[in-house]
Amino acid sequence: MIILDKGNFEIEVQNARGLVLVDYWNDGCEPCKALMPDVEALSKVCVDVKFCKLDTTKARRLAISQRVMGLPNISLYKDGEKVDEVTKEDASKENIEQMIKKYL
Repeated sequence: MIILDKGNFEIEVQNARGLVLVDYWNDGCEPCKALMPDVEALSKVCVDVKFCKLDTTKARRLAISQRVMGLPNISLYKDGEKVDEVTKEDASKENIEQMIKKYL
């Protein structure tokens, strides 16, 4: 998984071609930390998707600019545009897989 920050978000997500999944998380979010192994497992299976993660405590304004208002938030981008997301209690491995399959 690619670690995102303010410096590389534009290159890795907004200028990317194809599907990019961004796992928005932070250290204080226990559901985020519990979900992370599932997201990392999906990254090994879904080879047509670029997987990234962004610690929102280090890039708060960036997260807000992407309309990330609650955590966990798993957002899917296609050709640089956000096309879908699963958030909060809907953020599960199964729901993330379904979201990805819609766009493959």
